[in-house]
Amino acid sequence: MTDGPRQRGSAASSSSGDGAKDAGTAAGESSVALKKEIGLVSACGIIVGNIIGSGIFVSPKGVLENASSVGLALIVWIVTGVITAIGALCYAELGVTIPKSGGDYSYVKDIFGGLAGFLRLWIAVLVIYPTNQAVIALTFSNYVLQPLFPTCFPPEIGLRVLAAICLLLLTWVNCSSVRWATRVQDIFTAGKLLALILIIIMGIVQICKGEYYWLEPANAFEPFQDYDVGLIALAFLQGSFAYGGWNFLNYVTEELVDPYVNLPRAIFISIPLVTFVYVFANIAYVTAMSPQELLASNAVAVTFGEKLLGVMSWIMPISVALSTFGGVNGSLFTSSRLFFAGAREGHLPSLLAMIHVKRCTPIPALLFTCISTLLMLCTSDMYTLINYVGFINYLFYGVTVAGQIVLRIKQPDIHRPIKISLVWPVIYLLFWAFLLIFSLYSEPVVCGIGLAIMLTGVPVYFLGVYWENKPQCFDTFVDKFTYLGQKFCLVVYPAETPKNDECEEIELKEQSAPLSEENRDTQKSADC
Repeated sequence: MTDGPRQRGSAASSSSGDGAKDAGTAAGESSVALKKEIGLVSACGIIVGNIIGSGIFVSPKGVLENASSVGLALIVWIVTGVITAIGALCYAELGVTIPKSGGDYSYVKDIFGGLAGFLRLWIAVLVIYPTNQAVIALTFSNYVLQPLFPTCFPPEIGLRVLAAICLLLLTWVNCSSVRWATRVQDIFTAGKLLALILIIIMGIVQICKGEYYWLEPANAFEPFQDYDVGLIALAFLQGSFAYGGWNFLNYVTEELVDPYVNLPRAIFISIPLVTFVYVFANIAYVTAMSPQELLASNAVAVTFGEKLLGVMSWIMPISVALSTFGGVNGSLFTSSRLFFAGAREGHLPSLLAMIHVKRCTPIPALLFTCISTLLMLCTSDMYTLINYVGFINYLFYGVTVAGQIVLRIKQPDIHRPIKISLVWPVIYLLFWAFLLIFSLYSEPVVCGIGLAIMLTGVPVYFLGVYWENKPQCFDTFVDKFTYLGQKFCLVVYPAETPKNDECEEIELKEQSAPLSEENRDTQKSADC
């Protein structure tokens, strides 16, 4: 990791948030910029589509298994939904107070400094997004290929090849157009919601038929194993992970149409919708299956469909495949913006902060995301890595919400279009601390390895970002690599579009900050 060309060194070392400005100066005030093409519907699609992956279809049994009864499991789903909504409220205030793409990375960096922000970015770049996207893509390929292999498991190489094709196709869509990417997200989010609505309707039909044995209070709280405080805490942890993705809209704040209105509005619509769907889908499941059947199933929605849909049971595996396909698209879209924001602040190579001169999409960041995920498909250790860093991901949720309180103290007079009561972040942090302490107590080795992986970013930060006066040969190599990347991807630094009569001013800027002959010609043609 480097802080990009020499022109950006000061921004990287100070982490003062001036990375974008320095980049724009270095590039000669590019005439392209990220377009605001994400409306309210697409914003809701990003949140809902990223939260609802394959889990609710395939394996919602993690909560039930640890809650020990149907009734307590439903309470866990409701409580974790409420806590997620509180966390989203906190992120809504941060999102309109610090209206930059990058989500919690940008907030942590601005509030706690460059090193803290870099560590959040480092763990996301190194493990979180590549592994999550690889797993979702593999789930997609498994449900597509399984009907072709009814008596055995699909071949491993076939699963990985189809997962790679899925990633390449969706990367091409995202590189081609923001509008295409959001349309894909809207369509597949609608598809998965329709599948879940079908499950809920079937559950209502079952209740009308009198099939609600496990919903009667006397039976709902009848434990199939002894209640245990540790297991109940684990159920809440599993429930919190199931709502993962609720903060993804904050990664694309700068591409939102009217973010001060649509960011909080999308959050207020999406989180209650997901909570409703999660709770009532689980109610529907127990109208057709006993807790023991549900726990024994490797694909709950498929088993549910086989019991109630008969010849139409094929709808469920197709729904899972469509859901995961949309999940890969949403993750690619948002993670590329996180890497784009990191590069703009000087925490990743500056090439990743550039966008296509015509399509206005962050092609280098998308290609970087795709390649890192394809590399993860080649390893068999991705599931282990997810376990290690899941704790760290959850850790930064709490750090970000704590940053909201710190920002209130440090900058009480900053403009806040939304200002919530501090009671809400305190409630969230109490719940967060309870789960974090329990995680450390129950799995100290896993959490310790996760922390060790994160801390490998400390020397990288000091060598690649904080250290300004790197050898001339290194800076020359980075400059040439950046230039080749610009030529290959047809990208420039984003900035406000200059007027025609500003070209003379741009030329003066170029004289005050001389570039190589090739860079000057490329940037001047893009500007003027």
